[in-house]
Amino acid sequence: MTIAAVLLGALTTHVTNYLMERSRNRHQLLTRWDDKKVDAYGEYVDAAKMRIAASVPLYEAREGLRESHRSEEELRDDLAEASRRWGSAFERVMLLGGDEAIESGHELNVVLAEIDWQATGRIDGSLEEWRERHRAAFRAINAFHEDARADLGIRGRVTGEKHPERDLLVPPARRPAARD
Repeated sequence: MTIAAVLLGALTTHVTNYLMERSRNRHQLLTRWDDKKVDAYGEYVDAAKMRIAASVPLYEAREGLRESHRSEEELRDDLAEASRRWGSAFERVMLLGGDEAIESGHELNVVLAEIDWQATGRIDGSLEEWRERHRAAFRAINAFHEDARADLGIRGRVTGEKHPERDLLVPPARRPAARD
């Protein structure tokens, strides 16, 4: 009887330790993947914003809105480099992201392509359409943030009553200087 109790105690201890270790390893693995997801999501949003930022000087130069000390070819090269970085970042989202975050990324990618096309002259559009594309891009970025946060189990929202939608920060139009 004593031997049976010792064996049962040893077996129970072994099973308990095994299950605890397995649970700890699973938690570490999930945490490691969550860290990689956070990095992938953050890099993607940063790359998307860099792509938008690289499109602005090209668009402004092509439309004569601002003079640039750089050639159109150099500005196109900057946009191409930003697009390559964005493409790599989205690949990581495709590999690691949750379904909803991936879909939000695809929706953002459509708007980014439209901005790129207008900046390079592949599609026509007015300044107001240009600005509306930027507004749509930042709404899509916010939607991506929401889905990424949900995938990571982060509570709270980046939109809604506590965080109303904000418009683009655009400086007022300059008035031509009066000439004497």
